[in-house]
Amino acid sequence: MSSDSIHSFKPSNSKQHLPKASTICVIVGHGIEAITSAVVLASLGQKVHLYANSVLLEQQLQQYGFEHHLQALWQLYDQQQQIVHQPLPTSADELIQVYESANNTENLKIAESTQVTESPQVALYWLFLDSIKTTWSDDSWITAFNHSHQQTRPIIMSGIEQLGGISALAQRLRRAWVYYIPFVFLQDGEAYSSMLTPSLWLLGEKNPDSSHHLTVLQPLMQQAHAYHYADIATIEFARSSIMAMLATRVSFMNEMSRLADSYQVDIQQVSRIMGLDERVGSSYLQAGWGFGGNTLPTELHKLQQSGKVNSIDMPLLQSVMHINKDQKELIFRKFWQYFDGFIDNKTVMIWGGSYKSGSGRTAGSAIHPLLKLLWSYNIRTIVYSDKAQTELAASYDQQPLLQLITNPYQQLDMAQAIFIISLPTQHRLDVAQLNQQALPIFDAQNALTRLQIDALVGYYVGIGRAK
Repeated sequence: MSSDSIHSFKPSNSKQHLPKASTICVIVGHGIEAITSAVVLASLGQKVHLYANSVLLEQQLQQYGFEHHLQALWQLYDQQQQIVHQPLPTSADELIQVYESANNTENLKIAESTQVTESPQVALYWLFLDSIKTTWSDDSWITAFNHSHQQTRPIIMSGIEQLGGISALAQRLRRAWVYYIPFVFLQDGEAYSSMLTPSLWLLGEKNPDSSHHLTVLQPLMQQAHAYHYADIATIEFARSSIMAMLATRVSFMNEMSRLADSYQVDIQQVSRIMGLDERVGSSYLQAGWGFGGNTLPTELHKLQQSGKVNSIDMPLLQSVMHINKDQKELIFRKFWQYFDGFIDNKTVMIWGGSYKSGSGRTAGSAIHPLLKLLWSYNIRTIVYSDKAQTELAASYDQQPLLQLITNPYQQLDMAQAIFIISLPTQHRLDVAQLNQQALPIFDAQNALTRLQIDALVGYYVGIGRAK
């Protein structure tokens, strides 16, 4: 593994100083994974052609506005034409012809629109399966690539399918250099850096010991903290198993947090003790409102489908999903119990809305069931969320009981309670200001430290943590 830091690369501000790439990396997809891949490859000096649904691509760029570093580099490489993005063609055959037959008049028009002045050399095709499903059927794009004249060009697939689904697609492709890369390393809020130096790089190979054909990806492989290559079916199974294990750890700690409430034990202290045992480790042991986002829920759903297809009961997986769903309403029940059910027409403050700290996405976040429960009692909700405000405003633009604010202490004197969903880890709570109001705090994230809890004069309840 190289000891040189890949972070030492600095993108040029001048077109004249761009590396002259002799090949093109063709990426098909509009999701954050595809966007991040395009930016990272451009940072490594590659010329990238990105094909995507233009509307969905723009939506993704807006929704991930909190990824400031990624956004800045995207704009830079877009201006420099290091990344060229074009609408997704109606067929894979149309896309392939751009790079195999630029002499054809129609294809020349397409080639000119992508700044291809002659038939270019393709370094790889990278297909993000979630993005192409609505436009290309599996049969159509596999047939197109099987009829391609450039059978030595590597094809990479990424995405989440039922177990064995991607391996089956690879077997249908009549070429040797076919690969699968799961994005187990991508972190919301740090998408660019988490791909540039992956925590875990998994590579599925159709043919063993063929990773050297992915020349342009060698810097990423070398910079990975851990990596493993295997056949595609094994990597698919490993990906799904990793995600299911993470979800299981979260749900287990949430179940234990309920028992901790009964014994007046702080579950966070228990988590730290558990982490000292090397057999357990410290990751994903934080009790809270559960897990959200797109990846874990999608993974569990696909894994559940795989079990059904093979007539295998998965009671543990069912329990994980049930606990996670129920956990998102737990903090509301604690609020209801504190006020003995007399909660109608109150006003509450909510801090955070994203599904995890550092992200601006609210998919699967506990804020959605919480808001709906509060509004069912005609409770006015004042929400502070530094990164998710745009998404919340778009989701609930017609809701009169929702008010979005830009300062967490703004209008605190109007609230009768505070909910904490996902405060940034670097946020420093002003306990003195909280004590001026002495509001009850319902901490679904367990964001407060024990010292902060002890310093509060008002009521506090977390997940498995009593005052």
